[in-house]
Amino acid sequence: MTASHTPTTADELRGVGLRVTAARVALLETVRHGDHLGVEAIAAGVRDRVGHVSVQAVYEGLHALTGAGLIRRIEPAGSPARFEGRVGDNHHHVICRTCGVVADVDCAMGEAPCLTASDDRGFSIDEAEVIYWGLCPACSTTTSSSS
Repeated sequence: MTASHTPTTADELRGVGLRVTAARVALLETVRHGDHLGVEAIAAGVRDRVGHVSVQAVYEGLHALTGAGLIRRIEPAGSPARFEGRVGDNHHHVICRTCGVVADVDCAMGEAPCLTASDDRGFSIDEAEVIYWGLCPACSTTTSSSS
């Protein structure tokens, strides 16, 4: 009987055809352990793990990891891009209009892409992106107490 092997971050990178570097490992782990992080926060997390890394290298790494399907890029209107490690399940997001906090929201119903377009215009749709906007609990409390 053999023990089951849990793939390492390096194994995952190799599995999608990406070269394994300390910076890429740190980048993927930073995104996965973060919470919808922006590029600056990701760069800081990578620097904490491996030392100096340029913002350009972070952008290039994020592009490669997104293209390989290991991370997901979300771009809320009026906000810089954010990145997350939850991929492949076509979940959605809720964003606070006041403080900008982002949280995951599971699919509303059914299988991906969750929503069926009334007219797909001939496209083969494989994903639906929904962003709910509102106030987070902390900002709701602040708003109601200052009224």
